[in-house]
Amino acid sequence: MAPANDKSASKKPKLVRDSFTIPKNEFAAIEALKARAIALGTSVKKSELLRAGLMALQGLSDAAYKAAVAAVPTLKTGRPAAAKAPATKPVAAPAKKKAAAKKPVAKKAAKPAAKAAPAKKAVRKTAPVKAA
Repeated sequence: MAPANDKSASKKPKLVRDSFTIPKNEFAAIEALKARAIALGTSVKKSELLRAGLMALQGLSDAAYKAAVAAVPTLKTGRPAAAKAPATKPVAAPAKKKAAAKKPVAKKAAKPAAKAAPAKKAVRKTAPVKAA
């Protein structure tokens, strides 16, 4: 019977998907590093480059790590702002018209009734007339 450690060692690590904001010049550096890897005879993905960078950072001394982190400028978090359209004079919106009343749409019956029940006649009740 195999020990329990063998079973846990064969499990793959859980993966996490994330997104982040990065300046264009640093994103271009990723592409340059990918091209460099191809020139060296190997292929690499963006995520593999980032993971390699993490491994390199983990191997630094505290002083070197602190200097590397300090060299990275802080970015505003969140998605980048959308490109703004050139400023134009706003156009007045046309007056809103009242929506026309829509007729209710009758739903189709799923199954036709085998025998329709006879319609009941409406009986109108009147108030008793008082004699004068």
